[in-house]
Amino acid sequence: MKKFSLWKRWVKSAAGSEELRSSDRLNHARSSRIPAKRRWALPVLLVLVLVLAGQSKALAAFWNLSGDIAVHDPTLIKEGNSWYTFSTGPGIQVLKSDNGTSWYRVPQIFLKEPSWWNSAVPGQKDLDVWAPDVQRYNGKVWLYYSISTFGSNRSAIGLASANSVGAGQWKDEGLVLQSTTSNNYNAIDPELVIDASGNPWLALGSFWSGLKIVKLDKNTMKPTGGISSIAARPNNGGAIEAPSIVYRNGYYYLFASIDSCCKGVNSTYKMVYGRSASITGPYVDKNGVNMMNGGGTVLDAGNVRWKGPGGQDVVNGNLIVRHAYDATDNGNPKLLINDLLWDANGWPTY
Repeated sequence: MKKFSLWKRWVKSAAGSEELRSSDRLNHARSSRIPAKRRWALPVLLVLVLVLAGQSKALAAFWNLSGDIAVHDPTLIKEGNSWYTFSTGPGIQVLKSDNGTSWYRVPQIFLKEPSWWNSAVPGQKDLDVWAPDVQRYNGKVWLYYSISTFGSNRSAIGLASANSVGAGQWKDEGLVLQSTTSNNYNAIDPELVIDASGNPWLALGSFWSGLKIVKLDKNTMKPTGGISSIAARPNNGGAIEAPSIVYRNGYYYLFASIDSCCKGVNSTYKMVYGRSASITGPYVDKNGVNMMNGGGTVLDAGNVRWKGPGGQDVVNGNLIVRHAYDATDNGNPKLLINDLLWDANGWPTY
């Protein structure tokens, strides 16, 4: 159900620091000032210092970004020393950074519509492309994306490939998967997932009957076999989309966005997660609730400045990128990046 209808208003340079990193300053006691009978406490103090230092690292996980960071539904890739963010917008918008924090806009991917777009989604127009996903696999860069119209599941997922992001020369690989009004799912928000055995899968979905996953052929990078359901919100208007899956230590972790995007500061988007021992599920949250039954532990529901975070992409299991609406800038959507941390029980956190 994603739409970037206010692209001309939202695409602009958004310079400045995005959020102050938190840090604790610790005052170290000198042993000479501590009575001998109390020096037994020094090991305890050392442990406390180390714990607080660890907390400081966690609090500092938010990347301070600057430059042009206007995005919606971002996906992130690093190639050499360069970083690239692909996002919703005309022809697929692209940002580049030479250090990961200072960003500038570079040319979009599509300058004209591939011939198959119009037949797949007749109502799609103006090079309006949604929620891309970029990853390197088997020596190539694969760029999945979706076309649709707001509120409809007459949608399609397309694919482009290149030998490298920097070189460009993207090749149109054509239609991957489509949905029509006769289907009970929506073929948007694609996410390339590589399983523990190195096999490619495609996660997708928005509203309707929820999130899906299908295995891909390694050669064509297109579906082979049946589509499995992995998450749904049957009691919440179906408001779940933007799957992102990462494998870590025996589990597949499914991240998703729930509730409403695209309303500026009134957006209620939130990021949730669950995990499964199998890529096709069942995925359960920290309370053991199946994500097919509306489960999902909230990772981020936003704050005073950043409203409605979502459209996330988990990169290499240690970074999470998403957009949020900036309450200090008329609710314009902007790029946010965090180090993704993991607690002692294997659950994701900031």
